[in-house]
Amino acid sequence: MPDLVGYHLLLGWPVPDHLAAAARQFRYHRRVFVAPPWPQIYTNDSERNQDFTEAVRTHDAMVTAYTQLGYELSALPLGDVATRRAFVERMAV
Repeated sequence: MPDLVGYHLLLGWPVPDHLAAAARQFRYHRRVFVAPPWPQIYTNDSERNQDFTEAVRTHDAMVTAYTQLGYELSALPLGDVATRRAFVERMAV
């Protein structure tokens, strides 16, 4: 639900009341891990067709949506998989 709110924000659309209500009712864990855009590894493929600028805008809209909904955001460090995994394990309490 929060991602749908984020996409509405990204597109400049108003968030319908029923969507806002659902996002408040059907919640994830309070802590949400966010993978920030990382230009050094960013690439397009069959699943990711946004350019980097749009990816940054999408990230920012998602951060806004989750923050407005009261989630605690933890940005993943820019690093290898082992570093990211250790960060998640340390923070997931």
